[in-house]
Amino acid sequence: MNTNNYDTVRYDDAIVRAFSWATAIWGIVGGLVGVIVASQLIFPALNFDLPFLTFGRLRPLHTNAMIFAFAGNAIFAGVYYSLQRLSKARLFSDKLSWLHFWGWQLIIVAAALTIPLGYTVSKEYAELEGPIDIAITLIWVVFAINFFGTLFKRREKHIYVAVWFYIASILAVAVLHIVNSLEIPVSLLKSYPVFAGVQDALVQWWYGHNAVAFFLTTPFLGLMYYFLPKAAEKPVYSYRLSVVHFWSLVFIYIWAGPHHLHYTALPDWAQSLGMVFSVMLWMPSWGGMLNGLLTLRGAWDKVRQEPVLKFLVASVTFYGMATFEGPLMSIKSVNALSHYTDWTIGHVHSGALGWNGFLTFGMLYWMMPRLYRTKLFSQSWANLHFWLGTSGIVLYVLSMWGSGVTQGLMLKALTPEGKLAYPEFMETVIAIQPFYYLRLLGGLLYFSGLVLGLLNLYKTSKMADARAMDEEVRVPARYEPATPEEEIEYISNATTLGQLGKRFHRFLEGKPLIFTGLTMVAVLIGGIVEIVPSLLIESTVPTIVGVKPYTPLEIHGRDLYIREGCYNCHSQMVRPFKDELLRYGEYSRPGEFVYDHPFQWGSRRIGPDLHRVGGKYPDLWHYRHMQKPQTMASTSIMPAYPWLISNKVDTKIIPAKINALKKIGVPYNDEDVKTAETQYQAQASQVAQRLKDQGQIEDVADKEIVAMIAYLQRLGMDFKDSKEAKR
Repeated sequence: MNTNNYDTVRYDDAIVRAFSWATAIWGIVGGLVGVIVASQLIFPALNFDLPFLTFGRLRPLHTNAMIFAFAGNAIFAGVYYSLQRLSKARLFSDKLSWLHFWGWQLIIVAAALTIPLGYTVSKEYAELEGPIDIAITLIWVVFAINFFGTLFKRREKHIYVAVWFYIASILAVAVLHIVNSLEIPVSLLKSYPVFAGVQDALVQWWYGHNAVAFFLTTPFLGLMYYFLPKAAEKPVYSYRLSVVHFWSLVFIYIWAGPHHLHYTALPDWAQSLGMVFSVMLWMPSWGGMLNGLLTLRGAWDKVRQEPVLKFLVASVTFYGMATFEGPLMSIKSVNALSHYTDWTIGHVHSGALGWNGFLTFGMLYWMMPRLYRTKLFSQSWANLHFWLGTSGIVLYVLSMWGSGVTQGLMLKALTPEGKLAYPEFMETVIAIQPFYYLRLLGGLLYFSGLVLGLLNLYKTSKMADARAMDEEVRVPARYEPATPEEEIEYISNATTLGQLGKRFHRFLEGKPLIFTGLTMVAVLIGGIVEIVPSLLIESTVPTIVGVKPYTPLEIHGRDLYIREGCYNCHSQMVRPFKDELLRYGEYSRPGEFVYDHPFQWGSRRIGPDLHRVGGKYPDLWHYRHMQKPQTMASTSIMPAYPWLISNKVDTKIIPAKINALKKIGVPYNDEDVKTAETQYQAQASQVAQRLKDQGQIEDVADKEIVAMIAYLQRLGMDFKDSKEAKR
């Protein structure tokens, strides 16, 4: 061997250790918040009548912590570890690596502070306000530069399958985040999305579903393709299946978002498109699952003995289960029952806890001993973690399936006379409470596993050999690229179509720039087909004459509704089902939402739909309901909002809100901006006077509760007034 053709490379394992610890620590934090919000649905008193501890504010904190803090750090740890070894090169820039690490942690801290304080856009998995969105964009660019910089200085000619999935993730997340975060600022921590109503719903769920696809699926598939063969000491089962899995998944996934909006005011073509492509996802998803499981052929004795493989095998199995259930739930007839119920929550958590959580800890248990040049502190602890986690997931998912199906069937049940069998929504809340206890038990079991896992990793780190912390390897100084003529000859000499495809793909694997470009094309095709028509939807939405822009008081009330996270429990979308028409009134029309920035259709009903709540109750009912819900419904699990009654409104921001909405198309004029405060105060006085007339002695014209009442009383009234005007 000619040693002149070899270099010594010292991998940057310090950054991997940092992201690994961040993963484990944020997993504990996010899991703890999850246990708290699950407890609040059983014991409403745990909201403590404190603004920053209510379910509505903590629930998005939990989802953001588990997705972006726990899973996000796991992605970066796994990518940086595997990329260096697959590229036979140190990361492109140590400075960029640490800028990435600290920038991401600061983003997480910013989210952990702003969400409980009520600064939210309210869009699922995209709740963070403008400055944090900008920071995410900048740090993602840092990650991309570091990733592609490493890729282009690699010492291996061909990029491995794991890297294909990393590339797709980086590209797709960038596109999704930028489009869905287009907002007009009102102040530093308040903004309105540029899209409204039907447009905003389609863009959001194009983002929301594909945040799951390209943040919680494709990067973890890349990690699976690296760590599963490593742990099993087996090659990937099928190269050809890997190719089919990658390209079909990347192309199909981006189309599936509209299945979150079945039977809503979204156009039927978009709903059907989402359903068709969701069902098609079965094939590539299960192809990837089988490729992972069949990699373990002949290694099942090892699986029984090693906890790392137990975690990895279970994670791939949960991936298969979740990617079967997702397309199933996208079928419109199934979705008619499952949507807005806890079935969706069970589905999400089978993927998040089983697929993402188990793969993450399987990766950490395999990687951390190697990062510290020692052995895992306790195999038995890891095994106990696995069984605690598995038991927790099973209890959690089964309870949510039971809760969701029970709730869905009860809400749809009709008597032989065609009336609602359970006319009060609260009847379903009472019926599913036993399932909530089971869910809490499952969550506690899973959380205890997280704590045990962190302790095991900590004990492992204390056994480290500090003298040999970063791995050094002897690698080729460079590889000799083939000439274009040699590459053409290699491809053209294929004797079968299958061989031609394999050789062409091997050619692409040596051309990361071309590979990246083709991946971007595959991602963008579906995105363009969905998003470009959505930009034209506004002109095709039927106009409803009675629908007018919200008043300044109602705008502020709507912002308070969003601040308190009411959208986490209530939908504003009456679907065209008989049970919903009987329970809520007329089904929702597209034209009713043209001034809704952002849309508020909801994704879950812990409480009843509110789209037709306007005029249903007197103002004093809403006042007392927000003050203490149990005075109006003794079995309610809704938190109290007493601060709405004591908080005064600073009306100076009202003109800025009207002006921002005017800039994005809401038909306010300059006079409306100038007189916004006056209009606010005049309507607030009217609401306060009505409260006095109904028995409320205290004058609350300058309090937040008046704005909240005004907004709730507006919901559905435009459509009602339009119908009456036609008569």
